[in-house]
Amino acid sequence: MYNAQSDSWSKSLDFAHKIISPSSYNCSLCSLTHGSFSERKKWKIFRDTTSHTLIFEYKNEFLKRLGNNYNQTFHFPVIIEENQGNYDILISSDELNKIESLDELIEKVKNKIC
Repeated sequence: MYNAQSDSWSKSLDFAHKIISPSSYNCSLCSLTHGSFSERKKWKIFRDTTSHTLIFEYKNEFLKRLGNNYNQTFHFPVIIEENQGNYDILISSDELNKIESLDELIEKVKNKIC
C-alpha cells in the first residue's frame, strides 16, 4: 500500500514533490516503483509476469476497503499479504525505507511470495 492518497489534488502535490524534492518524498514505495509521470516499466513487467496477484493501492483506498471493523494498524507504505481476510506484513515501512533500488525491491518481494 502506497503512503499516498488517490484524489487529484494529492496526486498533483505528489507529482510536484517528486520533481522539486525527491529525497524528502514520504512514500519510498512510490519512489521505487514510479517515476515522475508513470509506473516504471521494469516494475510493471514484474507485476504482470509473476504468478501471484499483486495489488498496490493508495492508502485511503485500502483503508476504505477495510472499513471500521478492522483493528490492525499499518504504517505506510507497506507490502502486505491478504489471506482469507487476514493481513500479514511482508515488507514493513521501515524495510521499504532502507531499499535503495527497484531491483532490490523486486528481489525482496520475490523472496517473500515464493
